[in-house]
Amino acid sequence: MNKTDESLLKEVLPSDVKKADVYNIRKNGKCVERKVNPYISIDSKEDGSGIDIYVKEDTLFGIINIPVIITESGLKDVVYNDFHIGKNANVTIIAGCAIHNDSCDHSEHDGIHRFFLEENSKVKYIEIHYGEGLGSGKKVLNPVTEITMKKNSYMLMDSVQLKGVDNTLRKTKATLYDNATLVITEKILTTGEQYAKTDFLVDLLGENSSTHVTSRSVAEDFSYQEFNSNIIGHGSCYGHVECDAIIKDEGKVRAVPEIYAKSVDANLVHEATIGKIAGDQFTKLMSLGLNAKEAEDMIIHGFLK
Repeated sequence: MNKTDESLLKEVLPSDVKKADVYNIRKNGKCVERKVNPYISIDSKEDGSGIDIYVKEDTLFGIINIPVIITESGLKDVVYNDFHIGKNANVTIIAGCAIHNDSCDHSEHDGIHRFFLEENSKVKYIEIHYGEGLGSGKKVLNPVTEITMKKNSYMLMDSVQLKGVDNTLRKTKATLYDNATLVITEKILTTGEQYAKTDFLVDLLGENSSTHVTSRSVAEDFSYQEFNSNIIGHGSCYGHVECDAIIKDEGKVRAVPEIYAKSVDANLVHEATIGKIAGDQFTKLMSLGLNAKEAEDMIIHGFLK
């Protein structure tokens, strides 16, 4: 681990990676450091394509860090990580991914994460993406998240894309059984000519299952964002999709929220709002002595917070 590595980790992790109960650091396609404990294990897949994380029943308040950093230009890293969460367990999983690229070749990380939540389990999943570097090579991040939630399980997914990611295709697919609850919050910033597309598919199979999907995004310069969501309700369930976006300059945002009720007892709602920075907010901040750039930055920071 060098200074660049440490700097990247600070961008995508809320605290020191080694303060976590369990961690696995992946650099340029290989595990460079790992820590486990008696309640949470990490096993490398036999074919070397990823890891299996097992959380024992009744494990409480475990913190798992699985950061990925890429500093090798031209590398396409694909990893398959499976999370097996035992009954009554309650854990926080932080999956930060950062790319540093100073060359002309593209660098890419595709992380396929599958979650299997047993009855009464709880997971807080934080996903942070970041890119940097002076080279013309693109920084590409394509996360795939597949979630299966059994009876009475709960999952909060907080997904954040910070600056510097040139291309991303973000896919999330979830299946919820009886009384399961999934809350998803997505925040994305694009600048320059960056491209970001999000696809959500949540299948509310179980009775009294529920989901709330919220996407907040800012598209600046000539960047483009696309938000697609599909909530399917099969019985007595609740689903709410909410997309709010700010566009600046020549930025473009396309939102396609879809809901499909397969039962008269399904309660499904979708909303989408796209617009420029509110003039009254801008004027108020300018009156306090901020210049135009400072006012814009403050509004955007508050919107994406």
